[in-house]
Amino acid sequence: MTQSQPDQRIKELRALIDKYSYEYHVNDSPSVDDAVYDSLFGELKQLEAQYPELVASDSPTQRVGNELKDGFQKVAHSSRMLSLNDVFDREAVESWVTRMDKLLPGRTHEFFVDVKMDGLACAVIYQDGVLVQAVTRGDSYVGEDVTNNVRTIKNIPLRLHAADGYESFLQGRTEIRGEIVMLKKDFNALNEKRKAAGDPAFANPRNLAAGTIRQLDPKLVAARPLHFRAYDLLRDDPDEIPTSMFAYETVSALGLTRNIEAAVYKRLSDVMKFVDYIGEVRGNLPFNTDGLVIKVNNRAQYRELGIVGKQPRAAVAYKYAAEQATTIVKDIVISIGRTGAATPVAVFDPVVVAGTTVQHASLHNADEIERKDIRIGDTAVIFKAGDIIPQVESVVKELRPADAKPFDYLAALKQQYPELEFERTGKDVVYRVKGASSDLMLKRSIEYYASKGALDIDTLGEKNVVALVDAGLVKDTADIYTLTVSDLLKLDRFADISAKKLVNAISEKKNPPLEKFILGLGIRHVGAQTAIDLANTFESVEKLQRTRIEQLEDVDGVGKVVAESIVAWFSDPDNIALIEKFNKVGVRPFYKKKSGKLVGQRFVVTGSLESMSRDQAADKIRALGGVFQTSVAKDTTYLVAGGKVGASKLKKAESYGTKIITEQEFKQLLG
Repeated sequence: MTQSQPDQRIKELRALIDKYSYEYHVNDSPSVDDAVYDSLFGELKQLEAQYPELVASDSPTQRVGNELKDGFQKVAHSSRMLSLNDVFDREAVESWVTRMDKLLPGRTHEFFVDVKMDGLACAVIYQDGVLVQAVTRGDSYVGEDVTNNVRTIKNIPLRLHAADGYESFLQGRTEIRGEIVMLKKDFNALNEKRKAAGDPAFANPRNLAAGTIRQLDPKLVAARPLHFRAYDLLRDDPDEIPTSMFAYETVSALGLTRNIEAAVYKRLSDVMKFVDYIGEVRGNLPFNTDGLVIKVNNRAQYRELGIVGKQPRAAVAYKYAAEQATTIVKDIVISIGRTGAATPVAVFDPVVVAGTTVQHASLHNADEIERKDIRIGDTAVIFKAGDIIPQVESVVKELRPADAKPFDYLAALKQQYPELEFERTGKDVVYRVKGASSDLMLKRSIEYYASKGALDIDTLGEKNVVALVDAGLVKDTADIYTLTVSDLLKLDRFADISAKKLVNAISEKKNPPLEKFILGLGIRHVGAQTAIDLANTFESVEKLQRTRIEQLEDVDGVGKVVAESIVAWFSDPDNIALIEKFNKVGVRPFYKKKSGKLVGQRFVVTGSLESMSRDQAADKIRALGGVFQTSVAKDTTYLVAGGKVGASKLKKAESYGTKIITEQEFKQLLG
């Protein structure tokens, strides 16, 4: 794939983000989900960090928002309305605390935590207790005067309430910052009314709140149920507000709404419990949220820690996992499942979706690829169906490389599986291996799993496998572990002794060596030595399942074709379900680090050996920690020359400096 150069990619991203930003902030009609915008924005930030010489003053990363509609007066903020650095997990929160501890050694912190609201930030200013001005965030330095519109929000008092102990806040300038939101119930009710009137529904509460507050007609604003929730309090003398929790208590006393969920904790472990709790209940909150604000409660410490760029050091925004993200499709590979179905899989740069890193997704079938027009090199929008299986929702065609071509499914099948024929019959949307029924494929996969080279399950040979499949007792390989003696006694082939023998033989292989289990899965191009190399590298099925193509290509003997085959196998929905089922029925492959006198030594056997077969020689080499190779390479240690040796291998070994030994010398090495 020919991807854009960094400067070109940055230009494309800036242009597209500007377009999306204009739709969102000015027209109030976004064409993409917030998560898509955030993901593209994150990619731009990362590229600019990597290539600082390409940063431009007009980049979207260099200012908070875009130019707004005319009609509102510009107003400078008394102090910047800062944005916060995002964190996504406990490790990042701990790193943030560590950085603060270095700046304030020996000082303890109280943590103030509140739910981050999804709305429009606004500063509401009172002079001697009377509302005089309301200003939007704008570019953090300068906002817009929206006083007339904000006055229509019913939960914002036109005059602050008088409360015992808070009289000083009714004198002089008091600024209260918060979020203008539309509560879920109000949003749903409004859309129901529009539906009844035959009007189109609004997209989401956040966009509606932001668009409403920018309307020039206050009457229209008053007709929509906006809501203000305070999150900060500013006075000319900052010492009047010792803590963030005091600020919250004060705004409540003065008659403004704030989040009742806000809390103070002394220990980070308690903060993370709160994070987990809100993560579970946030769907039940009255407003939308994508995370929490965590900051130092003590305002003097907060100020002392200062600001870096546009973000304060003393606060972070904890973001819950996005349900969508964007990434670049690097390749499309095709997996052959146990039914003979050819399933296309998109391979892309790793991206975090719904809290987990994904790097490949099923594309289902050729029609789906054509319908969504997915091409290698495209920037794809990834989501998780049911929060489990990653899928490609769409592609961002504005970022498509000029040389990206429509995916030719039949050509890809021929290129990836030149020895197989495929057919698509009737209304079937799936291409399948010609002449291979699902039962035939299942029988072959179970036979291979039970074969001597793989798990070596005694008495589970071809005839017994055929009987089990034909009787409907097994629907996949993992089903063999659920067989009982009573199941087998229903078949003519089995008596009590033979039934018990087979059930016991299968049960004994519930904890197979990892390399044998990997081999038994029947992944295309993965033979015995490759299975061993994969086991030695990744040490568990889970790690192998999550690995990237680049990591696989670093494994000895694994090239691009083999790596793509492995990724495709672990991306197939049937295979994903099979691995989960193996785990559910108690199959626990184990890894034992290889040791022995031949560790680090590589062998090739040529010609015929008198005392053992080539397969037996390979087993003996591997049992002692050595590597068995099928052809001489630069790293081959020994070429074992038996009878009728091929001259080409001898010549190649001599050119590489590989030591050539006889069968007798080989047996001495084996001991």
